[in-house]
Amino acid sequence: MNITLSADAQTVEKARLAAQRMGKSLNQAVRDYLEQLAGSGDRSQDWRDFANRCTDAGGQLKGWHFDRDQAHER
Repeated sequence: MNITLSADAQTVEKARLAAQRMGKSLNQAVRDYLEQLAGSGDRSQDWRDFANRCTDAGGQLKGWHFDRDQAHER
């Protein structure tokens, strides 16, 4: 879908330069922002994905376990 935005020339030029520094076109930066904005209401899937990555990381503890007393030694 195409949309039309109104903005002053100075703002557009600054935004274009900012997008260029990110390695994107202004069009891509606006598209990315719209996608982020549209998905900002429900972050629960992001948190589930994060939790899955943490638990499935396959870390190697090599016998180490958390010891509360040892953690609080001074």
